[in-house]
Amino acid sequence: MSSATTPDLSAGHSHGESRLAHLPVALFSIVMGMAGLAIAWMKAHHVVGLPALPGDILRWTASSIYVFLLVLYTTKLVRHPAAVAAEHRHPVRLNFFPTISIGLILLSIAWATTAPEPARWMWTLGAALHLGFTLNVMSSWLHHTHYDIKHANPAWFIPVVGNILVPIAGVRFAPVDVSWFFFSIGLVFWLVLMTIVLYRLFFHEPLPARLTPTLFILIAPPAVGFLSYIALNDQVDNFARILYFTALFLTLLLLGNAPRFFRLPFFISAWAYSFPLAAMTIASFEMSRQTEGPAYAILGSILLITLSAIVGLLLIKTLIAARRGLICIPE
Repeated sequence: MSSATTPDLSAGHSHGESRLAHLPVALFSIVMGMAGLAIAWMKAHHVVGLPALPGDILRWTASSIYVFLLVLYTTKLVRHPAAVAAEHRHPVRLNFFPTISIGLILLSIAWATTAPEPARWMWTLGAALHLGFTLNVMSSWLHHTHYDIKHANPAWFIPVVGNILVPIAGVRFAPVDVSWFFFSIGLVFWLVLMTIVLYRLFFHEPLPARLTPTLFILIAPPAVGFLSYIALNDQVDNFARILYFTALFLTLLLLGNAPRFFRLPFFISAWAYSFPLAAMTIASFEMSRQTEGPAYAILGSILLITLSAIVGLLLIKTLIAARRGLICIPE
């Protein structure tokens, strides 16, 4: 994953072109974090009565960042197609192309209640694009010539397990079997990939520092799976509890190792902290809504404060890195 963000094009055309060539697709993970935080604040407004304004501001911010990055990356595709092709061939960076479709799906969730028609189009395009990315990445895995166990890392969840997100808004916008289709893909291959990734983590060398933040992605599949399952069934049954408490355990496990993460230098991969924690926050508020349990509302509020602080810190560090010219450079 590349430690890069918005290129500084003001330093001259050729320099700007060079920086643009190194713009990583993984930057769309910023949109995932911002949109996740927006949805978390919106859920907190409905469940515990927190102000609605932060959620409104954040979803506009996430939408603006998405459009900005989409224009930049499209420009990169036109001007530097070889660089995009090289990124697509990379055994790790390939898995971040679906952040483009996931960002669109998350924005459709954020706008579903107040702008249903635009949200419907965002969801339709996002779901179709994500299915395409899933087929592309899995075909690459099946017919690979360059993958090794050391390439396995939690970012591998992104292309396949991202399908679990689709039903959250999909139950509004399409026949329910469409949502079950995506949910089934994500759930089954989450279990497969979880086994592979844990095997790599347990029995092979540790993740490189640049990829260590992606461990937080482990939280996302069960947390998002819980939310999608509730959207499909509208009740907390035993399977829903298994998904929620699996996500809660993984959250406790990773937060218990927080000092290890604090010691890491800043990489754009640090944005991997944001969306999984947002998913866990939203899941806790939804658990509170479904069960009317105050403990879940308290947990959700604590997580929301933590998540807001983390996203704020990530934004500051990203802007500092951009100003220092430490981004959009070759690795």
